[in-house]
Amino acid sequence: MRMGHAVSARELTLLTDGRVELLGRIMSGSNATFLAEVSCEGDSAWAVYKPEAGERPLVDFDAGLYRRECAAFHLSEALGWGLVPPTVVRTDAPLGVGSLQWFIEGDHQEHYFTLYADAPETHDDLARMALFDYVANNTDRKSGHVLRGTDGRIWGIDHGLCFSAAFKLRTVIWDFAGDPIPDHLLEDIRPLAGAVPAEVAGLLHPAEVAALQRRVQHLLRDMVLPVDHTGMRYPWPLV
Repeated sequence: MRMGHAVSARELTLLTDGRVELLGRIMSGSNATFLAEVSCEGDSAWAVYKPEAGERPLVDFDAGLYRRECAAFHLSEALGWGLVPPTVVRTDAPLGVGSLQWFIEGDHQEHYFTLYADAPETHDDLARMALFDYVANNTDRKSGHVLRGTDGRIWGIDHGLCFSAAFKLRTVIWDFAGDPIPDHLLEDIRPLAGAVPAEVAGLLHPAEVAALQRRVQHLLRDMVLPVDHTGMRYPWPLV
């Protein structure tokens, strides 16, 4: 049963076909990120635009982090979890090819640490995000990359540093470490052990796809949420 956000035709139409107008730069990230307005046939909404041209070169990730943003969305959709806002690749955006993601409205003073401490009703979704991050090998799950929308849904953003073939998990979500993975979530991830959906695999290197399958196979064997035995698998800054 689908647990997350049902992507609407309106969202996909605006993201895929809408005219993209930059409203301003979002200064919190290390790569160039812009708030944009997408409009189509009298309708409009906000989106987050991350152009490849604004990516800082990295030694451990190839250029094209925007593809990983989109792969994370497709992985979340394939699992039926709806944790990642709708995200598309746009080649015709103002600064060139990049990802365009639906903007999540909510209280942006909230983040993982405040939600875990003050909103126990979100814990199941937060634990599910910990599972998602292990599958996606998220290298940068800061507390501020966890949002609660105005509809109460929990969202994860900023997935440009995911899917490395080398294990690089870095996250603030360790409060559920060692907890048993519910059976229904194990059944959700089980198909990935045999095949990764084309929408995800087509955005990654073959070695990254194979590593994703191995991580899922590991989870199916252990059946518990990941544990950090080193005490060092945290991003910086934490928020």
